[in-house]
Amino acid sequence: MATLMTPGVYIEEKNAFPNSAVVVETAIPAFIGYTDFASYNDKSLLLKPTKITSFAEYINYFGNGFKAKFNVNPADKTVSIKENQTFYLYNSIRLFYANGGGACYIVSVGTYGDKPEGLQVKLEDFTGSDNQPDPLELLLKEPEPTLIIIPDAIILGEQCYSTIYTRVLAHCATLQSRIAIFDLVNPITVENTDAIVSNFRQQIGINFLNYGAAYYPWLKTTIVGKDEVDFTNIYTDLSALLPEQHAQKAIAHFKALANPTDADKNNYNNILKAISPTYVFVLNTIRTYLNELPPSGAMAGIYTLVDNTRGVWEAPANVSVAATLAPSINLTNEEQQNLNVDVMSGKSINVICAFTGVGILVWGGRTLDGNSQDWRYINVRRTLIMIEQSIKLATRAYVFEPNDANTWITVKSMIENFLTTLWKQGALAGTAPDQAFSVQIGLGSTMTANDILDGKMLVTVKVAVVRPAEFIIITFQQQMQQS
Repeated sequence: MATLMTPGVYIEEKNAFPNSAVVVETAIPAFIGYTDFASYNDKSLLLKPTKITSFAEYINYFGNGFKAKFNVNPADKTVSIKENQTFYLYNSIRLFYANGGGACYIVSVGTYGDKPEGLQVKLEDFTGSDNQPDPLELLLKEPEPTLIIIPDAIILGEQCYSTIYTRVLAHCATLQSRIAIFDLVNPITVENTDAIVSNFRQQIGINFLNYGAAYYPWLKTTIVGKDEVDFTNIYTDLSALLPEQHAQKAIAHFKALANPTDADKNNYNNILKAISPTYVFVLNTIRTYLNELPPSGAMAGIYTLVDNTRGVWEAPANVSVAATLAPSINLTNEEQQNLNVDVMSGKSINVICAFTGVGILVWGGRTLDGNSQDWRYINVRRTLIMIEQSIKLATRAYVFEPNDANTWITVKSMIENFLTTLWKQGALAGTAPDQAFSVQIGLGSTMTANDILDGKMLVTVKVAVVRPAEFIIITFQQQMQQS
């Protein structure tokens, strides 16, 4: 109030309503991996977490995918990619946006645009070294990301479980504001599924499991189009590969060109497609290889889609996977049992299944802490993160406020209003608000006189988060005829 020394009329405005808690963003992934380049306006974005909101922005900041080359066996036409030319981030980003993705962060740990022969994927690129920082430490300074995805880490094979995945889990637990989506190595045959799952569970450890979720198997996608694969992807000499006589003439004619233009290359590719069935078969085989991708990128998009359309409290399961033809292998119900429920360690692995007439569905919604009654389900873990972070940010306004009854009532009202809104939206279980949550604060309730002297304001919040109906059991029984 102004000092009253001059006669007159004075106006004093007072706040009538308490501060409100605002729901934080729940699906902003942070992707870590290798990119074509990493710059914008001549400024390097290498190892700098960069937020993008569309795939067009990704192209502007980080470029395109790597033009991998393949060796082709002339006898049976089997293909094998050249060493150090496998990268998954670019196509995982495309899969992310195909499945409903939105804003995300990109952390480029290396570039391959100036390395036509490829780039060796190194463990220290993801863990840090004396020469470069740990990308996870860079993300400590970014409060927005709520998901961590590292699709390129799986290129290292099973060694990434104990060296990278465990670090990511610890990172998420430290911040308490994000979870990780993990990939398992790509199964080659159905028979090695048990070994793949067993090795993953042994090496992932037992710490902070509720901050991670794993998905299996890989996906056969349609992300890489037909026009993205041509003769430049074939490292083997086409003269030894294509038996057709007309194809041999076209190859000889093209080799005779001193400096072929882009138009010459395009015509050459189209001619070979028209006259050589072998060439078409090889290109389709290469495209099939490139389209087999780890599922983490798709799952990040599905998390975003479910959060935006239904809410973070809805399980990201029983949802179609877009831009996907089939999982890399088909698992039966019996084979899935061991993945979904792990009696010994509780390290649940969510399966992506193909259902006849329905499509490719995510058929699991558990965290790696699958035996925990508290943190078994992904939607419960993520809903609690959302509530915790929203209330945390809202209560910052009351730091250094008087620790008395007036402040306690204001804080309690703010939290209760926020939770009531969530209950009305269906995030909390209960027929009435008092069954869905409770908020306690005050001297003799959550605090002692010593707590107040120590500057502590203690608030206890209890919530009943909705849980998915994972198992629906319908019982049928015959009854006696009544008439």
